[in-house]
Amino acid sequence: MHYLLKLLFKKQNLAIVTLLLTTTLYAQKEGAIWYFGNHAGFNFITGSPVALNDSALYTGEGCATIADANGDLLFYTNGVVVYNKNHELMPNGSNLDGWTSSSQSAIIIKKPQSDTIYYIFTTVSADGGYYDNGLNFYEVDLSLENGLGDVTQENNNPIGTNTTPLA
Repeated sequence: MHYLLKLLFKKQNLAIVTLLLTTTLYAQKEGAIWYFGNHAGFNFITGSPVALNDSALYTGEGCATIADANGDLLFYTNGVVVYNKNHELMPNGSNLDGWTSSSQSAIIIKKPQSDTIYYIFTTVSADGGYYDNGLNFYEVDLSLENGLGDVTQENNNPIGTNTTPLA
């Protein structure tokens, strides 16, 4: 019985150490910076939130921010406009078919196997009270504009129609 407890304890310690090392070695910080609300933000790079007050963003609800693996800001959006890391409007980064009152007006996803291409998925444009613009996507190429990025591709045909932020 004593041998079994020692073995279990050693395996448990090994699992904990492995988990901690894996987390330390492979932790990525793409979600370390948050911009939201009325020009507000947080930086979680140290683990504790540090207030940021340099945001150009104004949104009632939905927004998305992306950083690189080191936690350096790349860009952010409310689903309608896109700002680069210098808090300037990105070229072609206005009039996206999102809606700032969607609880998740935009989601940013890195293109697989690319270091510079990201996709912004937006939901619902409030157009005369109808929610028929659905789910759309836009491509951001960070190799353009001296690394600040450009919205280069717009999907003019919604991926899905009759989507709504209201449940």
